[in-house]
Amino acid sequence: MTDTPILTRSPIPLSFEFFPPTTPVGSERLQTVVLELAAVHPEFFSVTYGAGGATRDKTLATVSAIAAQGFEAAPHLSCVGSTRDGISEILTAYRAQNIRRLVALRGDLPSGTATAGEFRHANELIEFIREKQGPDWIIEVAAYPEYHPQQRYAKRDLEHFANKVKAGADSAITQFFFNPDAYFHFVDEVRALGVDVPIVAGIMPFHNYARIAQFAARDGIEIPRWVAVKMEGFMDDAASIRAFGLDVVTGLCERLVQGGAAGIHFYTLNQSALALEICRRLGA
Repeated sequence: MTDTPILTRSPIPLSFEFFPPTTPVGSERLQTVVLELAAVHPEFFSVTYGAGGATRDKTLATVSAIAAQGFEAAPHLSCVGSTRDGISEILTAYRAQNIRRLVALRGDLPSGTATAGEFRHANELIEFIREKQGPDWIIEVAAYPEYHPQQRYAKRDLEHFANKVKAGADSAITQFFFNPDAYFHFVDEVRALGVDVPIVAGIMPFHNYARIAQFAARDGIEIPRWVAVKMEGFMDDAASIRAFGLDVVTGLCERLVQGGAAGIHFYTLNQSALALEICRRLGA
């Protein structure tokens, strides 16, 4: 049995996700985080987009700053609350920055908003981009190994995902998860529907257990009971939570790489330390 780190034996693409900083200090700090994470040679950095385009300008500013540092940036683009003219305007702005990768999402309506805009689903947004600008973009879409929290039937969720890919998606990034079997089962299910694009595993390090548990409960993501019980037992012992969380997520990533995952996409919450340590353990 070899002790060689798994990514040394089986290298796969890595990528990292940020949210747009809201302050000058946050923006400056993110530039440092980008440089720190660049040490593991990620394929790209993605930047989220607020509900209904609430962070549109901040998203553009953030991806522009990442691109100016010499790295590939992929802005999220939400169709909910958007118009065709508005999407065309955003794409023009990104093209001017030589940005060619997008994460196309349906997105959420801002609180108190009644209209969904001119696009109902992500596949309509993807079709519009392909019709207007052809193959100019690399388009990522979202995938949900434990199914979309608003979808009652698993079969429909799989069909919706297949429709997004057929509309012109190049690759998919999953919602974060902690059960590798859910990922592998999802991949098998969509392959049976004819989906052949890479499906990258979304990974959330345990930056803050209570916060991650809240995210998971909201989005229908299972945290294994043995992990939850141990985490809760540590109470305010931050060092033990960090050490155990690193072990759990590193083990998850090792299992995914061994099973043939197409890549690993880290949800960083604009922090580098945990993602870098996991990458170091994996041999990135």
